[in-house]
Amino acid sequence: MVRIHVRPYHRAMLSVRSVTKSYRQGETEVKALAGVTLDIAPAEFVAIVGPSGSGKSTLLHLMGGLDVPTTGDILIDGASVAHMSDDAVTIFRRRSIGFVFQFFNLMPTLSAEENVSLPLLLDGKRAREIRPRVEAALEAVGLGYRRRHRPDELSGGEMQRVAIARALVIEPKLILADEPTGNLDSATGEQVLDLIGRANRDRGATIVLVTHDLKAAAHATRLVTMRDGVVVADGTPSR
Repeated sequence: MVRIHVRPYHRAMLSVRSVTKSYRQGETEVKALAGVTLDIAPAEFVAIVGPSGSGKSTLLHLMGGLDVPTTGDILIDGASVAHMSDDAVTIFRRRSIGFVFQFFNLMPTLSAEENVSLPLLLDGKRAREIRPRVEAALEAVGLGYRRRHRPDELSGGEMQRVAIARALVIEPKLILADEPTGNLDSATGEQVLDLIGRANRDRGATIVLVTHDLKAAAHATRLVTMRDGVVVADGTPSR
């Protein structure tokens, strides 16, 4: 049986505790994160901004269990993703975290509905449960009529909406979005950000959005600014 390590620090949905992350490039050690502590409440919408190389995407990947910190701990709803086994963190991500990436990460040979259904199929859900959830997720992003189309038959905005539907279909507690509007024009980007904001308002999902765009960050209710691997400001975004 896969065990998930749980340590109840407090009631934050997401807790980052003194996290560092270092990499080696040849003989040089690169410190991507130099000690980050951050608490995010349930149903909060947080944008993380900063220049290239500030550590914001590294932090997001650690939050999602896609990498492990060099030191420190990361907890999601009390579960330490930093101390889970590979199998446990894979299951936890599949069931609890929705991801939205800049490059969509859709399977090119699968239709929109097949892409959205993947997390549920991998989790062993049955077809009679999967079908209505996939239909509801695609309708929520306005793509029910495009459900049988493959990614190469969709626009960039439509592909990102499929990716959001895939994130929503697992009914996640947490959605992590890494530059989700980076490949979109401004009007389409606004539509995508509105969908992410709706997941926060209507579904109560906690949102962490990494972006270089302060206009995109203004959709959040909290703005965290990073530089050189540390948090340098934490407050309310300018509207």
